Amino acid sequence: MKYTEIIDKMTLEEKASLMSGKDFWQTENIDRLGINNMFLADGPHGIRKQAEAADHLGLNESIPATCFPTAATVANSWNTELGKEIGSFIGAEAVAQKVNVLLGPGINMKRDPLCGRNFEYFSEDPYHAGKIAASYIQGIQSHGISACVKHFAVNNQEERRMTIDTVVDERTLREIYLTAFEIAVKEGQSKTVMSSYNRLNGEYTNENIHLMQEILRDEWGFDGVVVTDWGGSNDRVAGLIAGNELEMPTTAGETDKEIVKAIYDGIISEDALNVCVDRLLDLHFTTEKVFEGEVKTSFDIEKHHQQAQKAAEESIVLLKNEDNILPLSKDTKIATIGDFAKNPRYQGAGSSIVNPTKLDNTLDIIEELPITHIGYEQGFERYGKRNKKMMNNACQLAENADVVLLYIGLDEATEAEGLDRSNMRLPENQVELLHELHQVNPNIVTILSCGSAIEMPWIDKVKGLVHGYLSGQAGARAIMNVVTGQVNPSGKLAETYPLTYKDTPAYQHFPGKEVSVEYREGLFIGYRYYDSAKVDVRFPFGYGLSYTEFEYSDIDVTDNQVAFTIKNVGDYAGAEIAQLYIHSQSDQIFRPEKELKGFTKVFLQPGEARQVTIPFDDKTFRYFNVQSNKWEIESASYDILIGTSSADIKLKDTKLIKGTDAPQPYHKAELPSYYHGKVADVKQSEFETLLGRKVPESSWDRSKPLGYNDTIAQCQYAKGMVARLAFRLITFSHWFLRKIGKRETANLIMMSVYHMPFRGIARMTGGVVNMPMLDGILKMVNGHFFKGLRHFLRERRKMLKSQQQVVGNS
Repeated sequence: MKYTEIIDKMTLEEKASLMSGKDFWQTENIDRLGINNMFLADGPHGIRKQAEAADHLGLNESIPATCFPTAATVANSWNTELGKEIGSFIGAEAVAQKVNVLLGPGINMKRDPLCGRNFEYFSEDPYHAGKIAASYIQGIQSHGISACVKHFAVNNQEERRMTIDTVVDERTLREIYLTAFEIAVKEGQSKTVMSSYNRLNGEYTNENIHLMQEILRDEWGFDGVVVTDWGGSNDRVAGLIAGNELEMPTTAGETDKEIVKAIYDGIISEDALNVCVDRLLDLHFTTEKVFEGEVKTSFDIEKHHQQAQKAAEESIVLLKNEDNILPLSKDTKIATIGDFAKNPRYQGAGSSIVNPTKLDNTLDIIEELPITHIGYEQGFERYGKRNKKMMNNACQLAENADVVLLYIGLDEATEAEGLDRSNMRLPENQVELLHELHQVNPNIVTILSCGSAIEMPWIDKVKGLVHGYLSGQAGARAIMNVVTGQVNPSGKLAETYPLTYKDTPAYQHFPGKEVSVEYREGLFIGYRYYDSAKVDVRFPFGYGLSYTEFEYSDIDVTDNQVAFTIKNVGDYAGAEIAQLYIHSQSDQIFRPEKELKGFTKVFLQPGEARQVTIPFDDKTFRYFNVQSNKWEIESASYDILIGTSSADIKLKDTKLIKGTDAPQPYHKAELPSYYHGKVADVKQSEFETLLGRKVPESSWDRSKPLGYNDTIAQCQYAKGMVARLAFRLITFSHWFLRKIGKRETANLIMMSVYHMPFRGIARMTGGVVNMPMLDGILKMVNGHFFKGLRHFLRERRKMLKSQQQVVGNS
């Protein structure tokens, strides 16, 4: 341990106090030992440090900071150097705001397009996500503070995220859901990891010894701090035993007492606590160094805004360009239509909301450009209500234009933390507007703003499709620079766009509705499924157009790398993203048709050619063997594939690889769906064979009384009449708020009440309600109203008396 001398001077109570927050965002301090508070702040794509009342849902405004494009957006740049630059700029702002730990990046896999937080995650591919995340972390931590990679692990739905049990086999866990974290920890050297809310194969992640100790600590060598997601602690002592040092937010000392008691009772040793204290002190002192002496408390707003614009420009994806309608010719008459042009959708909703330092607006920018702008019409109401007058006005304007720029997308209430989307469609009023506009003017360029994949049955009605994703505070100018040709688009999709949601592999098992969610599709998420099962898609993983063209040639494979030549054979300077996939020719161990194992982004002038190399690494040929319980390499011939997307392979060579001669992990006859990659309808018996055990019961046991880890939603089955009435009031309030157009407020009910486990009442109220008081609430819920009320009031009096004594003694 590094800080034995300090730890030896601490009382047991002081050690325990460091394991929980002081308030919503700060850790505890011990002044007599020179241990100050650390400040933790949200920051996946910009700092969210709240100046006033704190919350975890993005309700209260934060100190202004640069709002960079979201992770889902920057992922489309496929540029690790850009990721490092963005991380560095965010890190500099964190230092200016005296933030020790920046809570990001988020790197959970996009298992299903409907996950409400996909806008905050990078990719459906773990290698891609890990590499981009590592670059962010390196940039952030270059300023001496800590990044906090999250949410560890297998947190791929928002509904019931605090209680859901993720049921996944070991190989899928390792290859798909942990590989990005492995890269972030080993290459990014993240100082902090955030544990997720959910259970993993029956155990809460922050209590899961296999995940937290055997993999994170022992196998990956992580020696930093693990912090809970806010309110994500279930059994505090079990979490500490697993190595989850810091619980956030504060519980007003309640769980500190649990830790002290556990040591006195011999459940955990004081030596084990000392190790956790030592890690936390290391985070304290290493991140505090940057604040010693004179600290710059401001940053160049314009310079950071320009970096946000650069990030957006590299991340915009051109998905369609029929008749080369883009870039727009000089003096083209343009009609701008759509609410998102005037009121941009530039970031997600929830804990990642950034209060931007400035915000570019399309209608201001378009007047500066060498085109003729004939006017703007809103066209549709943002939250889906049909408005015939708006539509008619838009059509009248479109009739007089050469080209219509139509700004459409998903609204803030549709993509939000704590909720999953109900479908993959655009709002009907936007699609109806598009069809009406097409009747009067077929020259439509759609500017799409959303953070996740959508269905596009309307795509034949547009000639151009520019996907800006959620492009941050400078996104409006970045998009116009692409549309007018000042910037050649170079982004490529980091996720597949299926034709319909029913085509997705997890369609029948997303989200888990009650107790658990089964990952029956196994390894086959995203392009791994579509390519293996031969399912047609709208746009494949890695797809994106340019205003120029590139030619590939001269592949050369060695033991350590693949080299090839890329030439810009078009008329524009531009960037190409070359992608390395591998395909095993063996059929002994099931694998996806192809897997991404490397990528590079190359900027070329017209006529310029360059030889590029993509190295092989320890992840290129490996697979996880469930018999040997370690990473192995299968002896086989492997196709080395170089493509512009997962579906467009330009070069191919074959390499014979000598393996590790591990035992055969599977019997082919028992797992036909996985050997054929057709996993959309895997039967329970086959999934159990893959899993190696029976799947748990997926429905609530309604005969049992409700407990700490049951949700407020389960009050519909409660024995207590008051609890059932409360449930009806909650559901009515949600319905009524949506009916009157208050969708964001309605969403808050689902996020902060409906899906909250009862223990969250204690964990998220900062000591206002403690666990003994919660016991009283549960008695009321379970049919003993007056007994429970007396218990609640008695425990409340005890708590207040105890607090008064503490104040008196101080």
